[in-house]
Amino acid sequence: MKMRVKAALVAGALVISTGAGYGIGFAQGGQPHMQNALGDLQAARTELNAALRDKGGHRTAAVNLVNQAITQVEAGIAIGAGY
Repeated sequence: MKMRVKAALVAGALVISTGAGYGIGFAQGGQPHMQNALGDLQAARTELNAALRDKGGHRTAAVNLVNQAITQVEAGIAIGAGY
């Protein structure tokens, strides 16, 4: 009997977690790749800002390009969400 209860609990947890994952994807407007790209770009900007400044202007240029990319991805997400 105890094994069946454990199996039922595991199955229930799996169903709940699968449903939650679906809900998160739905809450993102069905744009998980755009959301992931946005997070990656924000992380890249953080890393670039933490890098040493002396890179012949290339670090600063990269930060500016990443900022432009973030703006474009945010605009794409907004359009995709119907805003």
